[in-house]
Amino acid sequence: MDLTRTTAIVLRQFYLLRGSLTRVVPLFVWVAIDIVLWGFITRYLNTVTGSGLDFVPMLLGAVLLWDFFSRVMHGVTTAFFEDVWSRNFLNLFATPLTLAEYLAGLVVSSSATSAIGLLVMLLLATGVFGLSFFVYGLALVPFLLVLFLFGVALGILGSGVVLRLGPAAEWFVWPIPALVSPFVGVFYPLSTLPPWMRHLAYLLPPSYVFEGMRSILAGGAVPVRLLALGALLAAVHIVLACWFFARIYRYAVRTGLLARYSAESVN
Repeated sequence: MDLTRTTAIVLRQFYLLRGSLTRVVPLFVWVAIDIVLWGFITRYLNTVTGSGLDFVPMLLGAVLLWDFFSRVMHGVTTAFFEDVWSRNFLNLFATPLTLAEYLAGLVVSSSATSAIGLLVMLLLATGVFGLSFFVYGLALVPFLLVLFLFGVALGILGSGVVLRLGPAAEWFVWPIPALVSPFVGVFYPLSTLPPWMRHLAYLLPPSYVFEGMRSILAGGAVPVRLLALGALLAAVHIVLACWFFARIYRYAVRTGLLARYSAESVN
C-alpha cells in the first residue's frame, strides 16, 4: 500500500472541509445539541428521582459514546458520498489507486472528523454538566476503540451498499445507527431485551461496551473479557465489511456498473 495515495484521499477531504462552512459546522453542531439535550435530561432525572443513582455518567456517558460511534460511521460514508455526489468515483480508480488505499483514506478522514466531534462532546459534557470520565477509568480507551472499529466496519458496509444500489441508496445508510441502537443496549441492560434480540446483541460489539460501562458504574471491576470479546468481534466485522466492499467493487468493474455510475439509482 502506497501511503502517498492514501494521503491524497485524506487531503481531498481536508480541502473539501476547508472550503465549505456547510461541511464543517455539522461536525460539531449535532453532537453539541445531543449533549446539551441529554445533559439537561440527566439533570432533571437527578432532581426528581430519589434512587440516589447519578444519571449523568450513565445516560450522558452513553450518549457521548454512541454519538462518537455514529460520527465514525458517518465520517466514512460521508467521505465516500463526496466522491459519489461529485461523480468522481470512476476518476479515482482510473489512477493507480488501490481499493485498500482508498478505504484507508476514508478511515483516516473519518478519524479526524470524529475526533473533532469527540472533543466538542468532552468539553460540553465535562465543563457544563460535570461528567467526570475518571469514573470509567482506563476502560474508556477500549470503549472508544471498540466503537471506532465497529463504526468503521458499518461505514465500509454502508458504502458498499451505495456502490451496488446507486446514490439513492444513501437513505438506507443514514439511519443505520438508529436501527442498531435498540439491539446494543445503549440506555438499558441487555437482560431487558426479548431472547431473539439478545441473541443478535451478542453479535454486535457495542453491546459489550455498554454492558461494561454499566458494570463499572455499578461498582464492578473493568470487564476485560467483555471488552476483549467486543474488540475481536469488531475486528471480524471490519474484515467482513472490507470483503463485502471488495466483492461489490469487483462486480461493479466487471459489469460496467462503475462506468455507468450517475446520480440516479443503479439497477
